[in-house]
Amino acid sequence: MKLGNLSADTLAQLVNVSSDIALVLNQDGVVEDVSVRKTELLALGCQAWIGQSWADTTTSESRAKVEAMIKPPKPGEDVRWRQVNHPSPQGTDVPVQYAVVSLGADGRVLALGRDMEAVSLLQRRLIETQQSIERDYLRLRHVEAKFRTLFETSAEAVMVVDASSYRVLDANANAQMFAKDSSKKLVGRDIYECFEPGAREDMQSLLRMAHATGRVEMCRARFVGAGLDCTVSASVFRQESGPQFLVRLLALDALPAGRSGAHPQNLFAEALEQSPDGFVLTDRSGRIQSANAEFLSMLGATALSQLYGQPLENWLLRGGVDWGVLLTNLRSQAMVKEFATELRQMAGSPMAVEISALALAGDETSYAFYVRDVVRRRAQETPAATGMAGSVAELSHLVGRMPMKDIVGETIDMIEKMCIQSALELTGNNRASAAEMLGLSRQSLYVKLRRFGMVSEIDPASLN
Repeated sequence: MKLGNLSADTLAQLVNVSSDIALVLNQDGVVEDVSVRKTELLALGCQAWIGQSWADTTTSESRAKVEAMIKPPKPGEDVRWRQVNHPSPQGTDVPVQYAVVSLGADGRVLALGRDMEAVSLLQRRLIETQQSIERDYLRLRHVEAKFRTLFETSAEAVMVVDASSYRVLDANANAQMFAKDSSKKLVGRDIYECFEPGAREDMQSLLRMAHATGRVEMCRARFVGAGLDCTVSASVFRQESGPQFLVRLLALDALPAGRSGAHPQNLFAEALEQSPDGFVLTDRSGRIQSANAEFLSMLGATALSQLYGQPLENWLLRGGVDWGVLLTNLRSQAMVKEFATELRQMAGSPMAVEISALALAGDETSYAFYVRDVVRRRAQETPAATGMAGSVAELSHLVGRMPMKDIVGETIDMIEKMCIQSALELTGNNRASAAEMLGLSRQSLYVKLRRFGMVSEIDPASLN
């Protein structure tokens, strides 16, 4: 390329455009002049390099590169770009790519530099990303190893089933034991072929319901070749390939024989399940873990999966108020008897019940609730049993002595006082809970307490 004779200004402009930083060096490698185009490089203090050896402005591992570049080139040798690192006052190294060109016979050279900070940043990000991916792969392998260990050592028979083809993708050793013929591997078989023909329709309904609701569903079915039914539970989870079912099998072994014909523990469990009163078991936070058929019937539920994991207070008509009273008494006394409240059925209608509860101490605290329907009992109660007959008789004697308006006012006051007394008894004289239970503001409750002369019956500290 023939450029002709270039003036000094033209050459300076060419150097300024083609590089981010330019250094003029003498034959000993000492910086004679510096030109910086990129403002980010000014943080290196480049103007202070004048009079210093170029090698002294670089890091220790770059000095050999600098000494090699300022040596006279061999005939026919091409100009090479090499990366040199400069230390910065911030403590980080700034990479710059240099190419050295001879300026004449006096040995002076021109070093043209390009800032490589952007490339270095991309390289660091690439390395960090690769390290993060490797950590994720390692974590995934550890999780997979834990899953495989738990899957194979589980006491339950477990199968993983594809939700689109209904083929068994995986099965542990206990699940394989359900197949009496060990040569018939479960993996790869249609899940419906693993059960007796009479149970396949129930299995289809079970898997469809689990897929539609996303909850744990259960049914009873008989495995092919098995002598007894087993309890089958199915839950759905999603993988990259699509939804899959986790199917668990629990054998219903024959009850051990005894003098009474059955084991007492099994009889006890059966009696609790078929009890005429509702029974529900919750964890320490009040989430339902188990319930018998009568409690499901009270709420109008068809399966335990509709209630499992939900807070019991969601099914109490007064919600947090009743649950707060129950929980406070369970924590202080470990037992509650005949707590009157109302359940909210799934249809939305209320149902009057009495709840007795017990705190169960174990590895983790659990609560057992016994629920009794009192609607029919209240309907059968005679007026005398309610304690209202005498009051009505007393009010009837006032007819003719007082205007009807005053008699009605007396009746309202009597009922209000009875309601407030009952609420305070149920809440243990907790006026905030009593006000919420009665649907009153706290201030309105205070007014009525003073009006009925009941303030002295309350702990003065509770009125603050």
